[in-house]
Amino acid sequence: MATIRDVVEALSRSHGVDAVVVVGRDGLPIDSRVANGVDAESVAALLPSAITHMAQLGDAGGRGDFTTAVLEFGRGLAIVAVLNADALLIVLVQPATNVGALLFDLRRHRTAIAGLL
Repeated sequence: MATIRDVVEALSRSHGVDAVVVVGRDGLPIDSRVANGVDAESVAALLPSAITHMAQLGDAGGRGDFTTAVLEFGRGLAIVAVLNADALLIVLVQPATNVGALLFDLRRHRTAIAGLL
């Protein structure tokens, strides 16, 4: 049976991925795989409050519950997702990376990934 570590490792092997961090709602990393100088603990600590603000934005805009976002920065993208009530996911990718397949896989397998926690 697959573990959350197997999923994190598999996602981290995707083309252009610099980091995959599964984060508890307390801001502590549950599991991570990082490269290119990414600080998993700092990313984990910041993610819950960012998710809270995105959820508030969705509420204010009448969009419903927050599930996934793609954020664009000067040096790449961040895909953030709610796995379940207790866990979040962030995947940092390099610029110009096609994230379509990754987004599809996360949406399709979100429940299964959450079930591994």
